[in-house]
Amino acid sequence: MSSNNLDTLYRQVIMDHYKNPRNKGIIEDGNLTINMNNPTCGDRIQLTMNVEDGIVSESKFEGEGCSISMSSASMMTQAIKGKKIEDALKLAEIFSDMMLGKDYDEEDLDLGDIEALQGVAKFPARIKCATLAWKAMEKGLKDESGK
Repeated sequence: MSSNNLDTLYRQVIMDHYKNPRNKGIIEDGNLTINMNNPTCGDRIQLTMNVEDGIVSESKFEGEGCSISMSSASMMTQAIKGKKIEDALKLAEIFSDMMLGKDYDEEDLDLGDIEALQGVAKFPARIKCATLAWKAMEKGLKDESGK
């Protein structure tokens, strides 16, 4: 597939998550709630999660922001459901590396829709948009695992 076609496909995936977000809402009885914002652009997120026996059983988000931040939140909440805390944190580390343009082992890990965000690395001003939800998740899970 040509680079131009791949970029178009990735844009379509991002816009699909933005227009049809997965896991949008609040978990009323969630045992973790994290609020974060990006003051430079106004993106904000409230992430709620249920973590039981070291596993993220449920994850939802509310917020407002650009298509990059909201689609990234949608993708992230899908990706971490059912994962052990350490696996979700490892995924966040890999995502962060991807945002910095670093390579990751595609053989070991299928990022699915998340891979559509790799082009954000070319736009340093947008990296904070893409990582906002991931930073919220990391903060919540690190606090939870440190208890």
